[in-house]
This record gives sequence, C-alpha cells and structure tokens, in this order.
Amino acid sequence: MPKRRDTETLDLWRDYQPQEVAARIDPDLTKGGTLDVKICRVVKLAMDKYGKSRAEIAQEMSEYLDQRVTENMLDCYASPARKDHKITLERFIALLEVTECYDLLAFVCGFAGYVAVPERYADIIEIWREDQEIEARTRRRDSLMGRVKGLR
Repeated sequence: MPKRRDTETLDLWRDYQPQEVAARIDPDLTKGGTLDVKICRVVKLAMDKYGKSRAEIAQEMSEYLDQRVTENMLDCYASPARKDHKITLERFIALLEVTECYDLLAFVCGFAGYVAVPERYADIIEIWREDQEIEARTRRRDSLMGRVKGLR
C-alpha cells in the first residue's frame, strides 16, 4: 500500500517562505526621472500591489485621515503628467497604512542611505551594534597591551 502524504504538516523545504527583514523596493522602479516621477511610480505601485480598487483605497484613506480622499486624487498622485497634484505627507502615510506597502518606506529611507526595518528587530540590531563596538574596543585594548608589554 503506498504511503499517503501528510497534507497538514508544512514541509520545510517546500512550504517555508522566509520574510524580508528590511523593506525593499525594486531599484528599476526608482531609476531615472525626476523626484516627482519617482514618487508617482511608488504611489502607483502601492495602489497596484494592494489589490483593491482606487475607490476602495480612497475610502479607506478617508476613514484613516478623517478627511475626504477621492479616487480622482489618487489618480492624480499616481500620474507624472499631473504636476499640480502632489501627495501630501499625511496622505502618503495614510496610503502606507492602508495598503501596508512597505516599499514606500524603503523608497523614502533610501534617499538617506537607510533601510526600514520592523520595530521588533530594533533590539537585535542594537545588540549587534554593541557587539561590534565591544570587538573594536577589544582590538584597540589588545593593540595597546602589545605596545605596553614592549616597554617592560
């Protein structure tokens, strides 16, 4: 009798999908064009990735902000041709919150040479930084000890 496959247990090699630690954005998306054009591209990306209509996104953003956001506004924010309509910071944050498209964070952080990492990793990163500092101090101390021993 052939063995039946256990469909209730995840297979580590087949089913496991590691999550990204840092938010990332496709560099091709932000290559070329003015800053205005790049912002339009990432706004469009967030709306496209969300999987809901722009009308639904506008409704959710309106509820989040407690102010009116329309589908037409979103269309304008995503269009590089509409230079007179730029997304405001509070609407950018609402778009991020509604769509959970963390590519938006990666886009903003990338200008300063930073990455966006979930808060739950902050302590781990701080421990790593402390370990690096301890190692550097230990190397400096060992170097000084080598010079001091030579004076005896």
